[in-house]
Amino acid sequence: KIEEEEPLPKASDESNPKKEGSSGETPQGPWLRELLSKTGLEDHYENKLTLSTVLEINADTTSDEPLTTMQSLPGAFLNKLMMANVNARSVKCLTTDQEVSYYGVDNLDTDSDSSNVINPLDLITALFLCSDGFLQQEMVQKMSMCQFAVPLLLPNCDTKQTTLMLWALRDIVKKFRPSSQTSTKAFVEDRLVVSDIPMVSFVRIGESSLSKSHILNKLLSNPQQYHDTFVHHDMECGDVPLQISNGLVEISWYFPSGNKNTDMFTEPVAVANLRGDIRSFEKQFSFLCQTSAAVYIFTDDFEADFKVLEGKITKAELFLVVNSQNKTFRVDTLKKIITNYSINPTNVIVKKKQNDAEFVKILQSSVGDIIENRKNRLTIENMADVAHQMGILVDEDSDDCQSARKMADEITRNIKDTIQFKDKQLPLQGTIWKELSQLEKEKCRLRKAGGQDIEHYKSSLKRKEEELRKKQNKCDMSDVMTSFILGMSRSGPERSYFLKWMRINLDNLSRQNLSALRGRYKDLCQNSPEKKDEIKDLDKQLSDCSLGLEHFLRELGQLYEAACSLPEDSPQRNRWSISLDCVLRCCWMISEGED
Repeated sequence: KIEEEEPLPKASDESNPKKEGSSGETPQGPWLRELLSKTGLEDHYENKLTLSTVLEINADTTSDEPLTTMQSLPGAFLNKLMMANVNARSVKCLTTDQEVSYYGVDNLDTDSDSSNVINPLDLITALFLCSDGFLQQEMVQKMSMCQFAVPLLLPNCDTKQTTLMLWALRDIVKKFRPSSQTSTKAFVEDRLVVSDIPMVSFVRIGESSLSKSHILNKLLSNPQQYHDTFVHHDMECGDVPLQISNGLVEISWYFPSGNKNTDMFTEPVAVANLRGDIRSFEKQFSFLCQTSAAVYIFTDDFEADFKVLEGKITKAELFLVVNSQNKTFRVDTLKKIITNYSINPTNVIVKKKQNDAEFVKILQSSVGDIIENRKNRLTIENMADVAHQMGILVDEDSDDCQSARKMADEITRNIKDTIQFKDKQLPLQGTIWKELSQLEKEKCRLRKAGGQDIEHYKSSLKRKEEELRKKQNKCDMSDVMTSFILGMSRSGPERSYFLKWMRINLDNLSRQNLSALRGRYKDLCQNSPEKKDEIKDLDKQLSDCSLGLEHFLRELGQLYEAACSLPEDSPQRNRWSISLDCVLRCCWMISEGED
């Protein structure tokens, strides 16, 4: 039931600093180039920043000097972010006047200089636009670790295009305990882009006296552990008008721990937040309506044009969130909007005289009901199809990325039994390799020489090594290793994508096989350390079942060493060493950060 209440006096609205949209939405045409120029990122708009560049250690990265120029902000943010510093978004230039702050009547007439400040969202958007895919992945990974919201749809106000950040999000893996696993105390571990987690989205029409981002932070936070997941007005530089990040859709996740006393929701949920007015960003709004389980629309502007909702084809349930304490609130106007735009009256959430904590509980109850209904669940990976239909770019659509994925999939798709695969396709890492490893150690330590002459003992070790290498050379190079070498021989970007796809695919396989074994191993080590035989058996199972990129690179090294042990005029050595030489140079370049 909606009851009309007397609005608060006008002074109350003027004193409210949380009014969304009140700072205005700056026309974004020429602002991108200007902001990139001010922050020193202009050259990187075309020549993207790379992860190796960001990880370089130099005088700038180790300096504790105060930030005095706009050009120093991107580097300071990235340095803090790479260290998973939760204060990474609090980067600000200090002018001479700001280095010492004081209170007094003489200071009241002094306006702060806004030309040297930037909203954290603009800085993050600029950096994502100026970074390559691998740096974007690392930024998203670190932002997720810091519990920052990460970009789902990235706007580019220069080209007027929006990009779904599927590749950037692909590396995030989370572990949680849903209500179904509470009794067994087991955890679920999965890669988020392929997880079937419902998404609820929050948008606004016109201005809203409720700070959408501030409310979302409270929605996702335990009352005793509040966290600023989304940037809001009351954060440092959060009140600076947005220049290039309107149209940005951020996403964050809530994962239950299995503790009913602290969990806000019993099942995982993704929360998306659209920056800006949906009337200006209809494409992003339409995307959210097709991919979300529910869309919550914040508004106080009942004089606004609601035609954006007219005839909207949506798979999401629409909710209207209004503040009855606002001076523009009118019950008759609200009822007219509900009727005209076919909004379910039970889906109207009105903030009355209760405080934010009580209002957030109402929102949590509503979101909890949506999660339980399990409607319109769509993985982020499947959102790419919706993006393509709406003309939204997808960052994984590049030729290098798709070609590399195809090569990696051809290698990993047929892996069913890990132990059998390693025996057949990676034969040089069996018993012979273990014996060679022991020989290498003994050649350095010479502990088993006894009373023998040292030189004679060294010669016997060398003969044993030659015999083992001969056994290795009897093994032909497997089809899988031939395909792997082909992938490693590709151009720089394609090779990097290939290695990353290999790691992703192999990690996904290992997670299925090893998750239960690791749980049992950890439980035995902590609770039953006396069961040494069981622990040893589990340790062997973990070793046998593990399969990662390191196994392929180790096989490469063994192939190379085996080839080098052959006579120089051997056809087999010439056939193998040319391709292996090229591949090992690539490995060296990658380790040196030159790729």
